Amino acid sequence: MFRADLLHDKVVVVTGGGTGLGRSMSLRFAELGARLVLTSRTQGHLDAVAAEITAKGGQALAVACDVRRPEQVDAMVAAAVAHFGRIDVLVNNAAGNFLSQTETLSPNGFRTVVDIVLNGTFHCTSAVGKQLIAQGQGGSILSIVATYTDTGSAFVVPSACAKSGVLTMMRSLAVEWARHKIRCNAIAPGPFPTEGAFSRLIPPGLEDQMTAMAKHRIPAGRYGEHHELANLASYLLADESAYITGECVVIDGGERLMAGEFNAMTALDPTALGQIFSAMRPKK
Repeated sequence: MFRADLLHDKVVVVTGGGTGLGRSMSLRFAELGARLVLTSRTQGHLDAVAAEITAKGGQALAVACDVRRPEQVDAMVAAAVAHFGRIDVLVNNAAGNFLSQTETLSPNGFRTVVDIVLNGTFHCTSAVGKQLIAQGQGGSILSIVATYTDTGSAFVVPSACAKSGVLTMMRSLAVEWARHKIRCNAIAPGPFPTEGAFSRLIPPGLEDQMTAMAKHRIPAGRYGEHHELANLASYLLADESAYITGECVVIDGGERLMAGEFNAMTALDPTALGQIFSAMRPKK
């Protein structure tokens, strides 16, 4: 449904661009003519996606960067500008999340998620925003949030708090940076299967039960497909959406109408739930 040159020559930075939805969006942006700056903590993941893009005739720069470290973010932005001459778009996609009963959640567990999702988004938004303002040509910032930014959700309190902060950041900057012709928007996806996220958010042994619950609670009766999110993101980055700013577009098959994404898990036995969550945590 999109022109092949919809994003022609736009330089797009995608955080968390080496895996999952970040990878899917990056590949789609490249198909539509964008030049990609892929960044995450793992260079190998980035190199693989960059190779896919260049094999199809696109352009991609892979720069390892921990968004929690502002000095690394600044270096990534400098590398992008040195390579492509400018930046036009930032997609804040890097995230972290895990299931936990909040009464057993440690301060470090809370801080870890908030540091990636909220602080990391700020570091990237601030660094790229300064670059866009200096360039004087405007630009676009798009952040991936969650449907539970409005409803809240049990068992993912750090993520819910952080994602809500990101959405408020986008809406605040949509006003503050409008004078610089910088648009700031967000997408709130419902369930989109990714290997990394789903391994942390679906308890082992409950895959079939959780899938059945999802189909029951999502009016569309299915999970989202990556190309659907990638196309929505492409539209919001394109010049054709120039009058959209400060908006959060939900893409969830109607799930938000059923309230908090993980609330249904309260029906499970609390003791068993605690054991399941504990078993899912990475072993030190």
